[in-house]
Amino acid sequence: MIKSTLKIDDMMCSMCESHINDTVRRSFKVKKVSSSHSKGITEIISENPLDEKALREAIGKTGYKVLEIKTEPYDKKKFSLFGRK
Repeated sequence: MIKSTLKIDDMMCSMCESHINDTVRRSFKVKKVSSSHSKGITEIISENPLDEKALREAIGKTGYKVLEIKTEPYDKKKFSLFGRK
């Protein structure tokens, strides 16, 4: 799995977050997407790396600008009632 973190310019409210999230879900096959206007970031979890050019273009069409994209491997954190040893 891959985690992509996008810095996005001009997100001002929760509706901005929704526009970004909906656009990403419609345009790409993703497991999870969440945005924070206060931090100016969107995090995307996907099975495979996303096409950065297509990602910038899709978000750009909504009126927002992608400033930076960081991609890294993502390992889902496992929950245990017994803690780590």
